[in-house]
Amino acid sequence: MEPPRARRRRARGAARGDRRARRARRRPLPLIALAVVAVVGVTAGGTVYVKARAHPGAGAVSSAATPSASSPATAGEEASVERATSPSAVARKASLSRAMASVTVPSGARVSAAVCDTGSGDSAVFGGDAFDTASIVKVDVLAALLLQAQDAGRHLTDVERAYATKMIENSDNASTTALWHTIGRAEGLDAANRRFGLGSTSGGAGELWGLTQTTAADQLRLLRQVFTTDSRLSAASRAYVRGLMESVEPDQRWGVSAVAPGSSPALKNGWLPRSTTGLWDVNSIGRVRVDGADYLVAVLSEGTVSKARGISLVEAAAKAAVSVFASASAS
Repeated sequence: MEPPRARRRRARGAARGDRRARRARRRPLPLIALAVVAVVGVTAGGTVYVKARAHPGAGAVSSAATPSASSPATAGEEASVERATSPSAVARKASLSRAMASVTVPSGARVSAAVCDTGSGDSAVFGGDAFDTASIVKVDVLAALLLQAQDAGRHLTDVERAYATKMIENSDNASTTALWHTIGRAEGLDAANRRFGLGSTSGGAGELWGLTQTTAADQLRLLRQVFTTDSRLSAASRAYVRGLMESVEPDQRWGVSAVAPGSSPALKNGWLPRSTTGLWDVNSIGRVRVDGADYLVAVLSEGTVSKARGISLVEAAAKAAVSVFASASAS
């Protein structure tokens, strides 16, 4: 027979084992970053967009064909991945480079162009340098004003609307200066542009809004804010900007509109003689329609000896750039 003391020790050991087993059953699973991954779209170029939802306690997980440089999402929220460069995007860029090589650029001048097919979402950019905006910044100023009004839950005042009309339709500089102050000058413009995704645009110093620096790629991003639903601007705000850009005065309907003569483009042009060199900045941005397809186009130039030469350069570049997409759509 087992001694009483030994039986008591064995009973206490069994009880401790039962308690350990119960604690193990109650212990939560390790907080492993498990994720449910869903492919949410494939572009015409073959690029895969992926979203991932993290289970509680795990960091958000994302996946793409190639690593993304975007910052990680916080726990529990959805993370979207920037699309990687696809073979078709590389081919479009090469085609655009070949088309732009056919454009005669005057000695000492330079030009950059960007195009987006709004139907497919495909886009391409030629040149990554920064240029003075001249008066194309007026679209950006209006977009910033509308974004600030949305944040405040208000409509534009009658005075602001009058300034906006003159600023876009007539390219009136005094109206632009008034609204430049309303939005908080360069600081206000830059704050809005961070939300619009314009990472390479910086407002001009002091009153020099026309010397805001930008790239063709950023101007294409701005046009997407105005002409697509993937925008920080409300539908009403987008329609308002489009309406003004469709109503520019007749003598300013040059530039990207040369792509589709006789059509009704929405555009804003900019031209500025530089006092330091005597040479011209000439730019044009807008939406054009070719054979039923809509294209967003941005062309920036500098260094021509006259405004007329700048206009010729911008129009030739716009035609060459859009031809890459229009010919692909027709084939």
